Amino acid sequence: MALSPEFAAHLASGLTTVARAWSVSRTDGAKFGFTDHDVDLAFDGLTFRADTGLSAMALEQGTGLSVDNTEAMGALCADAITEADIAAGRYDNAEVVAWLVNWADVAQREIQFRGTIGEIRRSGGAFQAELRGLSEALNRPNGRVFQKPCTAVLGDSSCGLDLADPGYFHAGAVVAVEGKTTLIFDLLEEFSPDWFLRGRVMVQSGTAQGLSSPIKRDHVKDGQRRIELWEPLRADLVAGDLVRLEAGCDKRFDTCRKKFHNVLNFQGFPDLPEDDWQMATPSRVSATDSGSRR
Repeated sequence: MALSPEFAAHLASGLTTVARAWSVSRTDGAKFGFTDHDVDLAFDGLTFRADTGLSAMALEQGTGLSVDNTEAMGALCADAITEADIAAGRYDNAEVVAWLVNWADVAQREIQFRGTIGEIRRSGGAFQAELRGLSEALNRPNGRVFQKPCTAVLGDSSCGLDLADPGYFHAGAVVAVEGKTTLIFDLLEEFSPDWFLRGRVMVQSGTAQGLSSPIKRDHVKDGQRRIELWEPLRADLVAGDLVRLEAGCDKRFDTCRKKFHNVLNFQGFPDLPEDDWQMATPSRVSATDSGSRR
């Protein structure tokens, strides 16, 4: 928001009552407010807590498309930012808005930074989080990739497939967990083996609620369905936790046509020539009937 005349006059007075405040909006919908003032502040429908020990380093801003960067440091609090939530990745890419605010009149405030949380380091009961500005997104490559496999993500706007169709997911409780990467279910006879290969597990209850992981292997053994993940979830998953298994896609044209009946939305180029086709040259032999020559 723009600097109001009243706030500008307050800052120019030489005797100020200002503090910093931050709102953190996680991708799972949770939202928190923090301030380095000695009492809580409240505005925009959010209470900014003063008992978190949060502080910020100087904001580095650049002109043009340079990325704005800063860092936030604070204590790990049981009821605010916890080490378990950071380890589980719940603060990855969370949106951060930083204000300079007149704590005597919170209507006088200015947004100084808006961006997302990058790398987070933890040690000694405290954390240090890198904050990346909005221009960070401009450093990502964009555009269409011409390749045989589909470039869409199953269920996204390019794919158009409705993953709410019961034929493409299973929701239920985990029977057992082996080695943190193997989830065991009942047989799930309505789904053929490998149906969930390259799909996704989404946890819907328990300590790991809200986390997800891609599926490495889907097979049947000893009358049980075994789902193996590429890597352990970043929080503990135990028997009885509810999860959602989503069908997998190998990005091939035949899979899109036969498994998902979604060939009209296929985003690849199945007839694109292979690389060796570019090296093909006319034959120099007089006979091309594949017979032996003497």
